[in-house]
Amino acid sequence: GWCPLSPTGAQTTQLLVEPPWRPAVLWDRVTLTCQGSGTAGATTWYKDGQRWGQEGGNYFTVTESGTYTCDRPGSGLSRPVKVSDDQLVLQVPARALLEGETLTLRCRY
Repeated sequence: GWCPLSPTGAQTTQLLVEPPWRPAVLWDRVTLTCQGSGTAGATTWYKDGQRWGQEGGNYFTVTESGTYTCDRPGSGLSRPVKVSDDQLVLQVPARALLEGETLTLRCRY
């Protein structure tokens, strides 16, 4: 499994989602932030596997549905984040959950 590290201890590139719910939906005004030990100014963004226009910055607000990843020299490629334009979604918190922990679900439309 994948266990996200804290920002201060991150050795790999992470793609953070705000608001922190999965699946991410376009109508939530989703902001993606690329975080890692590499150089922020050298961030390369990918949408649906293709190099994408938001070059250099380490965050942006999503305006198109798709699957996003980012790459930072020194810490590598992030795991993908899908942003959909679905009208009805069942969302869970976008963070690691521990066994026995109370889970809040959101049904949204």
